[in-house]
Amino acid sequence: MCGIVGLVGQEKNENITNFVIQGLQYLEYRGYDSAGIAQIHNGKFISAKAVGKLSSLKTKISNLTRTKKMPMSNLAIGHTRWATHGIPSEKNAHPHISSNGRVALVHNGIIENAQKIKTQYLKNIKLQGDTDTEIVAEYLSIILDKTNNLLGAMQILVKELKGSWAFAAVDCKNSEQIICSRHNSPLVIGLSDKFNFVASDVIAFVKHTKKAVEIKQDQIAQIGFKEIKIFGDDNKLIDYKDQQFEINWDIKEAQKGGYSSFMEKEIREQPAAVRNTIYGRGSQDGDIQLDKLSFSKSYFEQIDKITVVACGTATHSGYVARFAIEHWCRIPVEVEYAHEFRYRDPIVDSKTLVVAISQSGETMDTLMAVRYAKNQGAKTLAIVNTLGSALDRECDAVLYTYAGREIAVASTKAFTAQITACYLLGLYLAEIRGNLYADEIESKLNELKTIPAKLADILLSFDQIKDFAKKQKEVNSVLFLGRHIGYPIALEGALKLKEVAYIHSEGFPAGELKHGPIALIDKGQLVFVIVPPKSDKASIHSKVLSNIEEIISRGAKVVAIAQIDEKLPENIYKVFYRPKATTLFSAPLDIVPLQIFACCLANELGLDIDMPRNLAKSVTVE
Repeated sequence: MCGIVGLVGQEKNENITNFVIQGLQYLEYRGYDSAGIAQIHNGKFISAKAVGKLSSLKTKISNLTRTKKMPMSNLAIGHTRWATHGIPSEKNAHPHISSNGRVALVHNGIIENAQKIKTQYLKNIKLQGDTDTEIVAEYLSIILDKTNNLLGAMQILVKELKGSWAFAAVDCKNSEQIICSRHNSPLVIGLSDKFNFVASDVIAFVKHTKKAVEIKQDQIAQIGFKEIKIFGDDNKLIDYKDQQFEINWDIKEAQKGGYSSFMEKEIREQPAAVRNTIYGRGSQDGDIQLDKLSFSKSYFEQIDKITVVACGTATHSGYVARFAIEHWCRIPVEVEYAHEFRYRDPIVDSKTLVVAISQSGETMDTLMAVRYAKNQGAKTLAIVNTLGSALDRECDAVLYTYAGREIAVASTKAFTAQITACYLLGLYLAEIRGNLYADEIESKLNELKTIPAKLADILLSFDQIKDFAKKQKEVNSVLFLGRHIGYPIALEGALKLKEVAYIHSEGFPAGELKHGPIALIDKGQLVFVIVPPKSDKASIHSKVLSNIEEIISRGAKVVAIAQIDEKLPENIYKVFYRPKATTLFSAPLDIVPLQIFACCLANELGLDIDMPRNLAKSVTVE
């Protein structure tokens, strides 16, 4: 989950350090416990590392004396880290420079057989740190001493590795090229007039160029200023023209735009994210369309089960999908944590549609679940926010969420966009399978199209929720309750509070309250309750109101998320109202007040909302 930036130019440039730091700033969502940079000067590496956020590295570099400052150079690599091996420290920060001073290496991933390599090849080398990456750097330098060719050394190295990696390596005796390799971790090349780049994400260089080349699975790239060469896993040179693409978004999407945090900005962007996800899905005949489909539509008539695989927030959108798809299509839907899916010997066959949900499209657990499902003969469909991502490429069908770049670690607009895409998928399947009449689908699509305006109405209450959050600074535990489609919203509300405010929070089905969780209810306990619309599910509605009475009678403080004009108990602590919607379409509306509450409370506590401790945005390791 670390971030890699590298660049190589034709001439030395005094701004090269700033270019790397700038790229790392845009990648800091991938990890921020330490950072480092290395440049070549007069045949030697000059490097700087610092523990903590990137600002610590910037400060360290700015405080270097004139004789020790980072030099002009035509080549540099940098890294921002999320620790997997070894504590955050300068000795464990990347780039790792081999003990003989010849190789510098940055890495995103986990090398599972690092200790075996250490035992077998590094018996006479004293390591400085505790990382698998340092072991790889040392072993690569040993191979390089024999081959005197970094490309050839990398080709030999990767054949012996197990795990996941995106490498960018440099030989101090050759300042004309960076050698890169990837296996199960993302890496992309940027092409510009002054420099050619390599990075974990195009966001690192989009300010300088919109021309990019994807490095595909198990490929090795030799990146110079004058030319780029890419080799397949058989070490043969390939024509990578079909791997070139234009970046179709602007760097402004990766800037806060005047808001205090990316999380607040992205909460406020949800009306647009949902609207863009809906826009253009219907054909001239009114049919719903997928973005990519590599098999016949008739396959959807044959499936007898849908399995959703996802992690974190995306899992909660999968739970919403289960309610909608089962109700509209009468197909059983299972929702699985991707990291558990393939290890429990699941029942998957050619009549199973596996739906993989991911914002980044690079979530390793989800990718591995997809590969397992395909090996079992299942068709796979991705709901993903990143065009050209690994999940996009590997799935048989794709439905994009056009939410735009999501930078904050805690997902908000991606979640509501994923829910929207799940609704569209449900209606698409109902249309093909004939579960709903055309006028029923049209009616539901029309209601879905009202969601963006309703989200905008809810955002008008931002300051009201912010004022409420200010009064909850002393809270140390919060419970969230919901029934039916409100249950996954309770789970997501609890997750948001954990992620950004570091407050213990749990989501429960409201009906489960009397079966154990009610023991947690005490005087002053803050409890959020998602109240379902009375019009659709009268029995569930009345039962949730009974839950509220039970909680209040025990001295707890109930905060209700309820439909406008809803009549609730008079002694309720607080109510946040939302516009009217039928039960299935209430989910994207109910979550927004909970997102705002978590964001504002974390801000009130003085926490870094966009970079919560121990977390990173894209989990690209298992």
